[in-house]
Amino acid sequence: MMQRPSLTGRAGAWGFAGILLGILALLALLSLRIGSAGYSLDEIVRALFGNGSVTVRNILLHLRLPRVIVAMVVGACLATAGSLLQAVMRNPLADPGIIGVSAGAGTAATAIMLLCADLSLSIPFFAFIGSLTACALIYIMAYDGGLSPVRIILAGVAINTVLGGFNALLQLLYSDSLTGVLSFLTGSIAASTWSNVRLILAYGIPCLLLSFLTIRGANALQLGDEMATNLGFPITLTRILISALAAFLAAATVAAVGIIGFVGLVVPHITRILVGSDYRRLLPIGMILGAVVALAADTVGRVLISGMELPLGIVMAVAGGPFFLYLLKTKSKIQQGGK
Repeated sequence: MMQRPSLTGRAGAWGFAGILLGILALLALLSLRIGSAGYSLDEIVRALFGNGSVTVRNILLHLRLPRVIVAMVVGACLATAGSLLQAVMRNPLADPGIIGVSAGAGTAATAIMLLCADLSLSIPFFAFIGSLTACALIYIMAYDGGLSPVRIILAGVAINTVLGGFNALLQLLYSDSLTGVLSFLTGSIAASTWSNVRLILAYGIPCLLLSFLTIRGANALQLGDEMATNLGFPITLTRILISALAAFLAAATVAAVGIIGFVGLVVPHITRILVGSDYRRLLPIGMILGAVVALAADTVGRVLISGMELPLGIVMAVAGGPFFLYLLKTKSKIQQGGK
Protein backbone atom coordinates (compact mmCIF):
# COMPACT_ATOMS: atom_id res chain seq x y z
CA MET A 1 0.00 0.00 0.00
CA MET A 2 1.44 3.34 -1.08
CA GLN A 3 1.86 6.06 1.54
CA ARG A 4 0.84 9.63 0.91
CA PRO A 5 3.95 11.82 0.42
CA SER A 6 4.73 13.87 3.51
CA LEU A 7 4.86 17.65 3.22
CA THR A 8 8.06 17.53 5.27
CA GLY A 9 9.78 15.72 2.40
CA ARG A 10 11.39 17.77 -0.36
CA ALA A 11 8.99 16.66 -3.12
CA GLY A 12 5.92 17.08 -0.92
CA ALA A 13 7.03 20.52 0.30
CA TRP A 14 7.70 21.93 -3.16
CA GLY A 15 4.48 20.40 -4.47
CA PHE A 16 2.69 22.26 -1.69
CA ALA A 17 4.54 25.44 -2.70
CA GLY A 18 3.19 25.01 -6.23
CA ILE A 19 -0.35 24.67 -4.87
CA LEU A 20 0.12 27.84 -2.81
CA LEU A 21 1.32 29.74 -5.88
CA GLY A 22 -1.80 28.61 -7.74
CA ILE A 23 -4.00 29.77 -4.85
CA LEU A 24 -2.13 33.09 -4.80
CA ALA A 25 -2.76 33.60 -8.52
CA LEU A 26 -6.48 32.86 -8.08
CA LEU A 27 -6.70 35.24 -5.13
CA ALA A 28 -4.98 37.96 -7.17
CA LEU A 29 -7.55 37.56 -9.96
CA LEU A 30 -10.38 37.59 -7.43
CA SER A 31 -9.02 40.74 -5.80
CA LEU A 32 -8.80 42.42 -9.20
CA ARG A 33 -12.38 41.46 -10.00
CA ILE A 34 -14.23 42.56 -6.90
CA GLY A 35 -14.93 46.10 -5.78
CA SER A 36 -17.50 48.84 -6.28
CA ALA A 37 -17.44 47.78 -9.92
CA GLY A 38 -16.99 44.12 -10.83
CA TYR A 39 -15.10 43.07 -13.94
CA SER A 40 -15.00 39.87 -15.93
CA LEU A 41 -11.83 37.85 -16.49
CA ASP A 42 -11.82 38.97 -20.13
CA GLU A 43 -11.92 42.65 -19.11
CA ILE A 44 -9.10 42.11 -16.62
CA VAL A 45 -6.86 40.38 -19.16
CA ARG A 46 -7.46 43.06 -21.78
CA ALA A 47 -6.79 45.84 -19.26
CA LEU A 48 -3.54 44.22 -18.11
CA PHE A 49 -2.33 44.08 -21.71
CA GLY A 50 -3.28 47.70 -22.43
CA ASN A 51 -6.59 47.11 -24.19
CA GLY A 52 -10.23 47.64 -23.27
CA SER A 53 -11.97 50.60 -21.71
CA VAL A 54 -9.83 53.47 -20.40
CA THR A 55 -11.90 53.57 -17.21
CA VAL A 56 -11.39 49.86 -16.57
CA ARG A 57 -7.65 50.16 -17.23
CA ASN A 58 -7.32 53.09 -14.85
CA ILE A 59 -9.17 51.31 -12.04
CA LEU A 60 -7.35 48.01 -12.46
CA LEU A 61 -3.86 49.32 -13.18
CA HIS A 62 -3.77 52.30 -10.84
CA LEU A 63 -6.01 51.24 -7.95
CA ARG A 64 -6.40 47.48 -7.67
CA LEU A 65 -3.16 46.05 -9.09
CA PRO A 66 -0.87 48.13 -6.80
CA ARG A 67 -2.98 47.02 -3.84
CA VAL A 68 -2.62 43.35 -4.79
CA ILE A 69 1.15 43.64 -5.20
CA VAL A 70 1.57 45.52 -1.92
CA ALA A 71 -0.52 42.96 -0.02
CA MET A 72 1.54 40.05 -1.35
CA VAL A 73 4.94 41.61 -0.64
CA VAL A 74 3.87 42.84 2.80
CA GLY A 75 2.63 39.35 3.69
CA ALA A 76 5.89 37.76 2.53
CA CYS A 77 8.00 40.29 4.47
CA LEU A 78 6.07 39.93 7.73
CA ALA A 79 6.01 36.14 7.52
CA THR A 80 9.78 36.07 6.96
CA ALA A 81 10.40 38.52 9.81
CA GLY A 82 8.31 36.35 12.13
CA SER A 83 10.10 33.17 11.06
CA LEU A 84 13.52 34.71 11.69
CA LEU A 85 12.56 36.09 15.10
CA GLN A 86 11.11 32.73 16.12
CA ALA A 87 14.43 31.11 15.25
CA VAL A 88 16.37 33.71 17.24
CA MET A 89 14.16 33.28 20.30
CA ARG A 90 13.36 29.60 19.88
CA ASN A 91 9.74 30.49 20.57
CA PRO A 92 6.77 30.09 18.19
CA LEU A 93 5.02 33.02 19.89
CA ALA A 94 7.61 35.58 18.75
CA ASP A 95 6.35 38.18 16.27
CA PRO A 96 7.58 41.62 15.10
CA GLY A 97 4.45 43.25 16.48
CA ILE A 98 4.45 41.51 19.83
CA ILE A 99 8.07 42.08 20.84
CA GLY A 100 8.27 45.74 19.84
CA VAL A 101 10.14 45.74 16.51
CA SER A 102 7.13 46.96 14.53
CA ALA A 103 6.21 49.33 17.35
CA GLY A 104 9.61 51.02 17.05
CA ALA A 105 9.10 51.64 13.35
CA GLY A 106 5.50 52.71 13.88
CA THR A 107 6.34 55.13 16.69
CA ALA A 108 9.08 56.80 14.66
CA ALA A 109 6.85 57.14 11.60
CA THR A 110 3.90 58.42 13.65
CA ALA A 111 6.09 60.99 15.38
CA ILE A 112 7.34 62.30 12.03
CA MET A 113 3.81 62.54 10.61
CA LEU A 114 2.50 64.42 13.66
CA LEU A 115 5.52 66.51 14.68
CA CYS A 116 7.46 67.08 11.45
CA ALA A 117 5.04 66.82 8.55
CA ASP A 118 7.62 68.48 6.27
CA LEU A 119 9.76 65.33 6.58
CA SER A 120 6.99 62.98 5.44
CA LEU A 121 9.08 61.87 2.45
CA SER A 122 11.68 60.57 4.92
CA ILE A 123 9.22 58.32 6.78
CA PRO A 124 10.82 55.10 5.44
CA PHE A 125 14.23 56.19 6.75
CA PHE A 126 12.87 57.09 10.18
CA ALA A 127 10.86 53.86 10.32
CA PHE A 128 14.06 51.89 9.80
CA ILE A 129 15.82 53.93 12.48
CA GLY A 130 12.93 53.39 14.91
CA SER A 131 12.85 49.67 14.26
CA LEU A 132 16.61 49.27 14.71
CA THR A 133 16.54 51.45 17.83
CA ALA A 134 13.83 49.29 19.37
CA CYS A 135 15.78 46.17 18.44
CA ALA A 136 18.97 47.60 19.98
CA LEU A 137 17.15 48.54 23.19
CA ILE A 138 15.71 45.05 23.44
CA TYR A 139 19.16 43.48 23.20
CA ILE A 140 20.71 45.98 25.61
CA MET A 141 18.03 45.26 28.18
CA ALA A 142 18.21 41.50 27.62
CA TYR A 143 22.01 41.19 27.66
CA ASP A 144 23.44 39.65 30.82
CA GLY A 145 26.68 37.97 29.87
CA GLY A 146 24.78 36.49 26.93
CA LEU A 147 21.44 36.69 25.17
CA SER A 148 18.71 34.44 26.52
CA PRO A 149 15.61 34.02 24.30
CA VAL A 150 13.37 34.42 27.34
CA ARG A 151 15.02 37.71 28.33
CA ILE A 152 14.78 38.97 24.73
CA ILE A 153 11.02 38.32 24.66
CA LEU A 154 10.43 39.93 28.06
CA ALA A 155 12.49 42.98 27.07
CA GLY A 156 10.58 43.17 23.78
CA VAL A 157 7.22 43.08 25.52
CA ALA A 158 8.40 45.88 27.85
CA ILE A 159 9.60 48.01 24.90
CA ASN A 160 6.33 47.37 23.07
CA THR A 161 4.35 48.55 26.10
CA VAL A 162 6.40 51.73 26.51
CA LEU A 163 6.17 52.60 22.81
CA GLY A 164 2.44 51.89 22.83
CA GLY A 165 2.04 54.38 25.67
CA PHE A 166 4.10 56.97 23.78
CA ASN A 167 1.96 56.46 20.67
CA ALA A 168 -1.19 56.96 22.74
CA LEU A 169 0.27 60.18 24.19
CA LEU A 170 1.05 61.51 20.72
CA GLN A 171 -2.48 60.75 19.55
CA LEU A 172 -3.90 62.51 22.60
CA LEU A 173 -1.75 65.61 22.18
CA TYR A 174 -2.30 65.88 18.42
CA SER A 175 -5.86 64.56 18.14
CA ASP A 176 -6.70 67.26 15.58
CA SER A 177 -4.05 65.95 13.19
CA LEU A 178 -4.93 62.26 13.25
CA THR A 179 -6.88 62.16 9.99
CA GLY A 180 -3.88 61.22 7.89
CA VAL A 181 -2.43 58.94 10.56
CA LEU A 182 -5.43 56.67 11.16
CA SER A 183 -4.93 54.60 8.00
CA PHE A 184 -1.30 54.16 9.00
CA LEU A 185 -2.17 53.04 12.54
CA THR A 186 -4.74 50.53 11.26
CA GLY A 187 -2.48 49.10 8.56
CA SER A 188 -4.67 50.00 5.60
CA ILE A 189 -3.50 49.30 2.06
CA ALA A 190 -6.68 50.61 0.42
CA ALA A 191 -4.95 53.71 -0.93
CA SER A 192 -1.86 51.90 -2.21
CA THR A 193 -0.34 53.40 -5.34
CA TRP A 194 2.63 52.55 -7.50
CA SER A 195 4.78 54.68 -5.19
CA ASN A 196 3.90 52.27 -2.37
CA VAL A 197 4.75 49.38 -4.66
CA ARG A 198 8.13 50.87 -5.51
CA LEU A 199 8.82 51.52 -1.82
CA ILE A 200 7.98 48.02 -0.58
CA LEU A 201 9.80 46.39 -3.52
CA ALA A 202 12.90 48.53 -3.06
CA TYR A 203 13.26 47.66 0.61
CA GLY A 204 11.43 44.35 0.90
CA ILE A 205 12.77 42.29 -2.00
CA PRO A 206 16.50 42.74 -1.16
CA CYS A 207 15.77 41.81 2.48
CA LEU A 208 13.79 38.75 1.39
CA LEU A 209 16.70 37.62 -0.76
CA LEU A 210 19.18 38.25 2.06
CA SER A 211 17.05 36.13 4.39
CA PHE A 212 18.08 33.02 2.44
CA LEU A 213 21.63 33.62 3.68
CA THR A 214 20.37 33.16 7.26
CA ILE A 215 19.00 29.64 6.75
CA ARG A 216 22.01 27.82 8.20
CA GLY A 217 22.19 30.17 11.18
CA ALA A 218 18.44 29.91 11.85
CA ASN A 219 18.59 26.11 11.72
CA ALA A 220 21.57 26.12 14.08
CA LEU A 221 19.86 28.40 16.62
CA GLN A 222 16.93 26.01 16.80
CA LEU A 223 19.28 23.32 18.11
CA GLY A 224 20.20 25.34 21.18
CA ASP A 225 23.16 27.56 22.05
CA GLU A 226 25.54 24.75 22.93
CA MET A 227 24.93 22.79 19.75
CA ALA A 228 25.10 25.94 17.59
CA THR A 229 28.43 26.86 19.21
CA ASN A 230 29.77 23.37 18.52
CA LEU A 231 28.78 23.82 14.88
CA GLY A 232 30.93 26.94 14.72
CA PHE A 233 28.28 29.68 14.92
CA PRO A 234 28.97 32.78 17.07
CA ILE A 235 25.66 32.79 18.95
CA THR A 236 25.39 36.45 19.93
CA LEU A 237 26.50 37.76 16.53
CA THR A 238 24.17 35.37 14.69
CA ARG A 239 21.21 36.46 16.82
CA ILE A 240 21.99 40.14 16.26
CA LEU A 241 22.38 39.82 12.47
CA ILE A 242 19.21 37.76 12.02
CA SER A 243 17.26 40.10 14.30
CA ALA A 244 18.52 43.14 12.38
CA LEU A 245 17.31 41.62 9.11
CA ALA A 246 13.92 40.86 10.69
CA ALA A 247 13.79 44.47 11.91
CA PHE A 248 14.47 45.76 8.38
CA LEU A 249 11.69 43.56 6.98
CA ALA A 250 9.21 44.77 9.60
CA ALA A 251 10.26 48.39 9.10
CA ALA A 252 9.79 48.09 5.32
CA THR A 253 6.16 47.06 5.78
CA VAL A 254 5.51 49.77 8.38
CA ALA A 255 7.04 52.43 6.13
CA ALA A 256 4.94 51.32 3.16
CA VAL A 257 1.52 50.59 4.67
CA GLY A 258 1.57 51.09 8.45
CA ILE A 259 1.28 48.67 11.35
CA ILE A 260 -0.02 45.17 10.55
CA GLY A 261 0.16 42.51 13.22
CA PHE A 262 -0.11 38.73 13.56
CA VAL A 263 1.00 37.78 10.03
CA GLY A 264 4.47 37.12 11.43
CA LEU A 265 2.96 34.99 14.18
CA VAL A 266 0.31 32.99 12.35
CA VAL A 267 2.06 32.16 9.08
CA PRO A 268 5.34 30.69 10.42
CA HIS A 269 3.41 28.51 12.86
CA ILE A 270 1.12 27.13 10.14
CA THR A 271 4.08 26.62 7.82
CA ARG A 272 5.98 24.77 10.55
CA ILE A 273 3.05 22.41 11.04
CA LEU A 274 2.83 21.71 7.31
CA VAL A 275 6.46 21.42 6.20
CA GLY A 276 8.49 21.08 9.38
CA SER A 277 11.07 23.29 11.07
CA ASP A 278 13.85 23.12 8.49
CA TYR A 279 14.36 26.69 7.29
CA ARG A 280 15.37 25.46 3.84
CA ARG A 281 11.65 24.78 3.35
CA LEU A 282 10.09 26.85 6.11
CA LEU A 283 11.43 30.18 4.85
CA PRO A 284 10.48 30.12 1.13
CA ILE A 285 7.15 28.39 1.65
CA GLY A 286 6.38 30.76 4.53
CA MET A 287 6.96 33.70 2.17
CA ILE A 288 4.37 32.35 -0.28
CA LEU A 289 1.90 31.50 2.49
CA GLY A 290 2.39 34.97 3.99
CA ALA A 291 1.48 36.52 0.64
CA VAL A 292 -1.60 34.27 0.43
CA VAL A 293 -2.77 35.11 3.97
CA ALA A 294 -2.28 38.89 3.58
CA LEU A 295 -4.00 39.02 0.18
CA ALA A 296 -6.86 36.80 1.42
CA ALA A 297 -7.32 38.97 4.53
CA ASP A 298 -7.37 42.16 2.45
CA THR A 299 -9.89 40.64 0.03
CA VAL A 300 -12.13 39.53 2.91
CA GLY A 301 -11.90 43.02 4.40
CA ARG A 302 -13.22 44.49 1.17
CA VAL A 303 -16.37 42.32 1.04
CA LEU A 304 -17.11 41.43 4.68
CA ILE A 305 -19.23 44.53 5.37
CA SER A 306 -21.27 45.94 2.51
CA GLY A 307 -20.29 49.49 1.62
CA MET A 308 -17.22 49.48 3.90
CA GLU A 309 -13.63 48.32 3.58
CA LEU A 310 -11.90 46.98 6.68
CA PRO A 311 -8.15 47.73 6.83
CA LEU A 312 -5.83 44.75 6.54
CA GLY A 313 -4.43 45.44 10.01
CA ILE A 314 -7.89 45.18 11.60
CA VAL A 315 -8.76 41.96 9.76
CA MET A 316 -5.49 40.36 10.85
CA ALA A 317 -5.97 41.53 14.44
CA VAL A 318 -9.48 40.04 14.60
CA ALA A 319 -8.31 36.75 13.08
CA GLY A 320 -4.85 36.63 14.66
CA GLY A 321 -5.83 37.43 18.25
CA PRO A 322 -7.77 34.20 18.84
CA PHE A 323 -5.06 32.24 17.02
CA PHE A 324 -2.44 33.72 19.36
CA LEU A 325 -4.50 32.64 22.39
CA TYR A 326 -4.79 29.16 20.87
CA LEU A 327 -1.02 28.97 20.43
CA LEU A 328 -0.48 30.19 23.98
CA LYS A 329 -2.86 27.57 25.38
CA THR A 330 -1.39 24.79 23.24
CA LYS A 331 2.19 25.68 24.18
CA SER A 332 1.24 25.78 27.87
CA LYS A 333 -0.29 22.31 27.69
CA ILE A 334 2.79 20.93 25.91
CA GLN A 335 5.10 22.39 28.55
CA GLN A 336 2.95 21.00 31.38
CA GLY A 337 2.89 17.62 29.74
CA GLY A 338 6.67 17.62 29.49
CA LYS A 339 7.18 18.21 33.21
